[in-house]
Amino acid sequence: MNGAEDSGVGGENKPGANKAPRGTYRTFRDGLRVALSVPGLILLASSAGFGALANDAGMSLFNALLMMATFFALPAQVVMMDQLARGGSILAGAAAVALTGVRLVPMVVTLLPWIKEERPALWRRLLALHAVAITAWLEGHRLLPGVQEGRRLQVFLGIGTGMILTTLAGTLLGFLLAGSVPPLIAGVLLFLTPIYFLLSLTAAARLPMDWLAIVIGCIMGPLIYVLVPGFDLLLTGLIGGTVAYLAGKRIDARLFGTGEDE
Repeated sequence: MNGAEDSGVGGENKPGANKAPRGTYRTFRDGLRVALSVPGLILLASSAGFGALANDAGMSLFNALLMMATFFALPAQVVMMDQLARGGSILAGAAAVALTGVRLVPMVVTLLPWIKEERPALWRRLLALHAVAITAWLEGHRLLPGVQEGRRLQVFLGIGTGMILTTLAGTLLGFLLAGSVPPLIAGVLLFLTPIYFLLSLTAAARLPMDWLAIVIGCIMGPLIYVLVPGFDLLLTGLIGGTVAYLAGKRIDARLFGTGEDE
């Protein structure tokens, strides 16, 4: 068995691909290796910024690591930390975190078809869903199409596990180095993940509606944040995405003769 067949990465769908795969450990390891790539390093730096800010906010190391492991989404963690630093209640923080988590629902929906498996163990499915955040989602969409159908869940579990371990290591590093990292630098590190996300979106944009969504989001995001803080991500995605989709359909219909110009 050659490397591609054994790991499943880069392999083609073959008869019997839905059967239980062999070489599961190596398949998982190939996904885990993504944490050592550029996206993993960016996530490490971003989580280090969170660790430094958590230390400055008076949070304990245990709570910072627990928040990273259970939330696994930097916007949600920053929102919760901000609420606690202002003296807000846990309930208010939980509500704010829940609102930021709405943006992850479409990511889960679009990724599920790539990681479906016949009767997967419940813990594997829950771990895979827990790992759906910006970086893991992008890497999943980039790698999973080239993986054998029966092995995609193992690869994504490797990606997710690697990313979670990377964020925990980054949080620990940033927390311990907080005294030597200025708050401004810690804040800059946090912005590496959204910058990576934006660059990945532009690299993957193909249709007019893709570019429209990016442009509208960049314009609307800051404005809605000023007008309705706390609902900015939800409203920007809902309004901007809908406008981009409808306008993109009209552009496609006129330029390529596809669809109906309603």
